[in-house]
Amino acid sequence: MANFLYYVSFVMISLLFVLILFILIGWRWIMKRMVKQMGKIILTDSYQENIIELLPGLRHMGIQNILENSLRTETGDVLHRPLGSSKKWPNLDMLTFIPAQTSPFPLDGEEEVDVAVTIGPKAKKPMKIKIPLIISGMAYGVALSEEVRLSLAGAAKNVGTAINSGEGGVLPEELDTAGKYILQFAKTEWSKEEKLLKRADMIEVKLGQGALLGTGGKISPENLTGRARKIMGLKEDEDAVIYDNFYEDQTLDDLKELVDELRTLTGGIPIGAKIGAGGKIEEDIDHLIYMGVDYIAIDGGQAATHGAPPILSDDFGIPTLHAVFRAANHLKKRKVKEQISLIVSGGLFVPGHFLKILALGADAVYLGSTILFTVAHSQSLNALPFEPPTQVVWNEGKFKNQFKIDEGTQSAEKFLTASIEEMKMALRAMGKRSLKELSKKDLVSYDELTAKMLSVPFSFEAWKDTK
Repeated sequence: MANFLYYVSFVMISLLFVLILFILIGWRWIMKRMVKQMGKIILTDSYQENIIELLPGLRHMGIQNILENSLRTETGDVLHRPLGSSKKWPNLDMLTFIPAQTSPFPLDGEEEVDVAVTIGPKAKKPMKIKIPLIISGMAYGVALSEEVRLSLAGAAKNVGTAINSGEGGVLPEELDTAGKYILQFAKTEWSKEEKLLKRADMIEVKLGQGALLGTGGKISPENLTGRARKIMGLKEDEDAVIYDNFYEDQTLDDLKELVDELRTLTGGIPIGAKIGAGGKIEEDIDHLIYMGVDYIAIDGGQAATHGAPPILSDDFGIPTLHAVFRAANHLKKRKVKEQISLIVSGGLFVPGHFLKILALGADAVYLGSTILFTVAHSQSLNALPFEPPTQVVWNEGKFKNQFKIDEGTQSAEKFLTASIEEMKMALRAMGKRSLKELSKKDLVSYDELTAKMLSVPFSFEAWKDTK
């Protein structure tokens, strides 16, 4: 028996050796035969049965549309796409800053630049932060894991900024970890306790967002598991419901009364509202002014979320560039720009984007997708190459338990620090000692239509002061 096994092993090894030798010696012949056979099929089959029919099909429909339609076909249900719209929206790339070189002159590289911001200046207790970058509302449980939320809260505290709770549950440890905390008052049953409201530094009434607008939704127990359910007060088999409105037969007066109640309850912290930017943004802002808010947060059409129907992400809203310009102008027109702060988000990924949005009239920037990828940083390699990197950060992600909180905190903190240092460098290059000195007058555009619509100089023409 032993001899037989030895003989079989010898034969197998010999055959394997011969196969390897054949491949090494004859690989050119094998490749040539394969290419010749495949080429013959492609060059001679009729178009209707030719694999190259796929090429014009992909170009005509787009590979993403084909794949998403396949997912719709598979489930027969509404598709929920993470991370926002993939369409090409107008962006900030066609805008550039004007450098100071011959008078005024740039500042010395060691000179400090003030980038501190006050949100809700008319409030009894305005929120003061050291930098104009705020971590956006990415909800615990509904979207992010406990570990990621704690990492982001730690990073926010370390750099002196704020973090928004989003519409999920609020971790007690997160409140203890964070410095400045913005509680999102969403259309839910949870996160409404008085003691929680009183611990917030700002409260944000969520009326809408860029990727989902004002719609609600339900999250099944299978898609919302773990500790988050207990914190949100959900029963074992209960759906997490995000309503479409706060009240039945809701009116603006109802919302105005809500803002007043929250302001009284919390002793005068800023009470704001968040909306997705739409074609009637001026009318929306007038309604928010009537409600008596201290700040307005606006999500442009490029904004992302954990999951939204593509039709809402792609076919609603207006670009962030258009939104910030119109919003800032309208607040000036209503003579409330100095009383009501403006926070803007949606498709803003790098320090240049952040600074341009501030130049166009925003007081601060919400960071969502960009901070999500940076907090994961090298830990996203835990999921790659067989799963998307977000499987590291979602509450239902396959690799969430491998996420290291301290490492995530350091990653997010370093990104925020590096971004602010770049923004300070840009301000020095413009000869400015404070973010308050930055304005639309520091911009030009190499796109004629953009220059005309924003009332900034067109870079093909001689510069002249614009109003």
